[in-house]
Amino acid sequence: MKILKSFLLLAIAAALVSCTTVKVVSDVDKTIDFTQYKTFSFLGWQENSDRLLNDLDKNRLHEAFGNELEARGLSYVESDGDMDITLFVVVDRKTTVTAYNNYYGGGYGGYGRYGGGWGYGSGTTTYSESDYVEGTLVMDAFDGKTKNQIWQGVATSTINENPAKREQSIPKKVAELMYKFPVKKQ
Repeated sequence: MKILKSFLLLAIAAALVSCTTVKVVSDVDKTIDFTQYKTFSFLGWQENSDRLLNDLDKNRLHEAFGNELEARGLSYVESDGDMDITLFVVVDRKTTVTAYNNYYGGGYGGYGRYGGGWGYGSGTTTYSESDYVEGTLVMDAFDGKTKNQIWQGVATSTINENPAKREQSIPKKVAELMYKFPVKKQ
């Protein structure tokens, strides 16, 4: 029974880690009218952070950001866009620890006004560790003419190491990041 409970606990912990949502924060230059931007171009990856990604995931990210920006009325151009986009990624290996405590107790209470009693108890704590990969994706948007930063979005989430799952999860996570972009989807 104890093994079954430990296995169930591990399964629940793994499910929770794999289903984590994206934590998104953003910052914006509130003096900018974002409707003035009609085109965008990708400047590349900051500090060569793309070396952490394979070509398929880089293409998935570019396509996902392109789709999100186009859904907001912007058109992609190879260079000299009204808005320039850079991307940055950080990947960390992390470990989560889960503790499960079993406590068993019992006792006997005496009879009468001065009845004595006795009790007993025991407990065990089981620990389990689960390794996972957490990624942080940063999108910076710059005014194409002034080169001033006008928006930043940061998304942090658990990375699914299964390529088939990333094909589905990358566009969803980028959409969550872009939800905070000043121009909403049309």
